[in-house]
Amino acid sequence: MSDTQILESAVVRFAGDSGDGMQLTGSQFTSSTALAGSDLSTFPDFPAEIRAPVGTTFGVSAFQINFGARAIKTVGDQPDVLVAMNPAALKVNIDFLRKGGTLVVDTGTFTKRNLAKAGYESNPLEGDGLEDFQVIELDISRMTQEAVKPFGLSNKDGLRSKNMWTLGLMLWMFSRSRKPIADWLENKFAKLPNIAAANVAALNAGHAFGETAELSSSVKRYQIGAAPVESGLYRTVTGAQAISWGLVKGGELAGLKIMLGSYPITPASPILHTLSSLKELGVITFQAEDEIAAVCAALGAAYGGALGITSSSGPGIALKGEAMGLAISTELPLVIVNSQRGGPSTGLPTKTEQSDLYQAIYGRNGDAPMPVLATRSPADCFDTAIEACRLAVKYMTPVMLLTDGFIGNAAEPWKLPDLDSYADFKVNFKAGPDEEGFNPYARDAKTLARNWAIPGTKGCEHRIGGIEKDYDTGHISYDADNHQKMTDVRADKISGIADDIADQIIEQGTANSPLAVVGWGSTFGPISEAVKIARSEGIDVAHVQIRHLFPFPANLGAMLGGFKHIVVPEMNKGQLKTVLRDVYLVDAEPLNKVSGMPFKIEEILDVIRARAGAEAAA
Repeated sequence: MSDTQILESAVVRFAGDSGDGMQLTGSQFTSSTALAGSDLSTFPDFPAEIRAPVGTTFGVSAFQINFGARAIKTVGDQPDVLVAMNPAALKVNIDFLRKGGTLVVDTGTFTKRNLAKAGYESNPLEGDGLEDFQVIELDISRMTQEAVKPFGLSNKDGLRSKNMWTLGLMLWMFSRSRKPIADWLENKFAKLPNIAAANVAALNAGHAFGETAELSSSVKRYQIGAAPVESGLYRTVTGAQAISWGLVKGGELAGLKIMLGSYPITPASPILHTLSSLKELGVITFQAEDEIAAVCAALGAAYGGALGITSSSGPGIALKGEAMGLAISTELPLVIVNSQRGGPSTGLPTKTEQSDLYQAIYGRNGDAPMPVLATRSPADCFDTAIEACRLAVKYMTPVMLLTDGFIGNAAEPWKLPDLDSYADFKVNFKAGPDEEGFNPYARDAKTLARNWAIPGTKGCEHRIGGIEKDYDTGHISYDADNHQKMTDVRADKISGIADDIADQIIEQGTANSPLAVVGWGSTFGPISEAVKIARSEGIDVAHVQIRHLFPFPANLGAMLGGFKHIVVPEMNKGQLKTVLRDVYLVDAEPLNKVSGMPFKIEEILDVIRARAGAEAAA
């Protein structure tokens, strides 16, 4: 075997049947990589079918990781290495692999039956169909069974360890330590020592094979060093984890208990799972019988003096719509987390999309405005969740927090923040009536937020509901002029938030750049990398990434007005582009993608180059 080659970064994609443990393999490779100090970004790619027939393309599960000795902001456009555990995984994923990349296949699964299930008329490993790649053909199934034979497992149980054999080979290929994975296996299967020992043996066998086998003179072992990062304590975090922890911190900063009312739905369920494990922090979780019950329970908790939280994905958010209108009418603090996925209807439940922006801003009956924020990356979820909590309690309003399937499931290193550095926003409940009595809709002169009294507070007994209230008394009112006034004041309260959020910044470039790429949410990584490359090529282009989507930052209109051309990449059919035109009358070029996959850097870079070329030719 030739000497180890030093790389700045690499992209590896594991793919196999849903039962092959590809998510586990990827997550453990991620752990080993994080411990080595490399920066990283991951992309778990799940199938939608829970029990797809084994060996079919419908059941293929994949996990991609981009890691390097430099800052990593995307999951990588094309894998350098693809591990395909069966023919279906090869068929679904081969188009992702870059030309010249390494393909590792388990030949033990390339049987006539499995080839037919995957839709192959002939064996793709025969002939010249894969000549663009470095193909490593290994009977991983057989070698795994040999490795675990001493532990007395059945053939079926033994084959369950082949993901560990594959992981061992990849750990060897990229010079990663096996010990953290071996320790994890022994801890996970502490009550099943034979299973633990078999998996460790398979892991070691895959690694040993890489050390001793002459795979190919062109296949190298790689070394990727630690990334230069700011000193501090880091951990790998997913977006769902970071949002959950941010909500807990937001409740603490507000001095409130948090109560999550939720109903399981992909890809929002991990937030329920995470918060339900934090009971020791005073977190209350309620798994409701449906989406409407979930949001109404959270709203009831808010009425009782807690910070109400509910989470779902697009279809569930639609069901919560009437209760969100009730939260706007009653003016109670409620954080609504929308983990977006492909739609409409059931759509692509395990694939990512950004197509709920219209729903978030406009999707309720009546004039029912509420703040909308979007996270940009897994690590960013923590601070964005805190900001959602701050706005909810300060302005007595529901807040929509947009994330998506990619951010929720993806992982990246996160520097643990100094939790004492966050300014609190403690709630001051109304302790008693004023001289004229208690009006639940008496407002703060600056924020227009109404009074908040805990039920049972002496002298502050009151009722609220979805029927319009009198501005001066809080009683039910059907008066036309009063409804106009209440509608206006609710709108003014939300629009005034623009003066209480940070000014929009330009991530790269300047206010005088002729071209700006404007994004929101999970497009941050690919836009950032595309703009960075374009600027290195001498193209004067700026990058603007918007967190506060309603209301927009106060300076955003003037900023956008200074750019000659604006391109808006979105994983939808042009929703932010339309909202920007609605608010600022700016003409922007949409760049839309609704494939269920994140943007590639090259897709955005091509548009930047084309626009710059057209400008130069004009």
